[in-house]
Amino acid sequence: MPTATPTGTPTAAPLPQVSVLIPAHNEASYIAGCLGALFASVLPAGMRGEVLILANGCTDATARIAAAQAAPPQWQLRIIELPEGNKLKALNAGDAEARGGVLVYLDADVTVDPALIGQITAALDPAQIQAQIRAQAHTLARYASGTPQLTTAQSALTRAYGRFWMRLPFVQTGTPGFGLFAMNRAGRARWQDWPDIIADDTFARLSFAAHERIKLPARYAWPMVEGLRNLTRVRRRQNAGVAELQVKYPQLLANDDKAPLPMGQLFGLLLQDPIGFAAYALVSLTVKSPLFRSRQRWTRGR
Repeated sequence: MPTATPTGTPTAAPLPQVSVLIPAHNEASYIAGCLGALFASVLPAGMRGEVLILANGCTDATARIAAAQAAPPQWQLRIIELPEGNKLKALNAGDAEARGGVLVYLDADVTVDPALIGQITAALDPAQIQAQIRAQAHTLARYASGTPQLTTAQSALTRAYGRFWMRLPFVQTGTPGFGLFAMNRAGRARWQDWPDIIADDTFARLSFAAHERIKLPARYAWPMVEGLRNLTRVRRRQNAGVAELQVKYPQLLANDDKAPLPMGQLFGLLLQDPIGFAAYALVSLTVKSPLFRSRQRWTRGR
């Protein structure tokens, strides 16, 4: 059974408008930075938030370090410790405890800019959405994310690969949601428990039509895995996750606005960054080779 440890604002305080759920499996190196950035968020006057650390199967000091972080008055911090290392089960446990009308799912190695949580909460407010769709037959369900940026990698290959990857149209103009995505309660009601799948972030994104997804200008920083081995393993996991969704949830693919990259546009990207193109091509080719194969269904990459 999960155990919850509250810190910060007492539970008798008014209900939070936003709940930030952070699944964390042995994230002792990252959790303090993640929470420090989150607690620096600039929230509108009177708005309250809660953070749920979903420490699942941790064998390090993740829960202890998280509990030691001082939550400012607008935030309540709760630590939920789960014995099994399973992200999807952790998300289900977090959803059962979350009280906010807006749910933000945040990776423990991600840091947010101060404006992002406030922008997300405003964008997913049912009153704001109702005003936009009053004359239309749309629902109140909405999904949102910020504008991603990569942290500086140590590996030269990862820096080149990431630089090229960030120029791809899907990242530039879409709402990919890697590392951070959010939805309101109307959106979360579209499914019950999180299914046992590899690509939980893609499942969440494709549960919303393109017009229901909102990309916000405030940024968040996301680290890409280091080196050829890890990049290959993570790309394979991503490919396997998409293939799994195609089999289990084919109806969701109608919501995918990720179009193939035209050759002309690809050639333009090659001219802009030949080294980045070479790094991206190398990883793409290695993914199809027998190198760095893993027997695990879910590969973390670091």
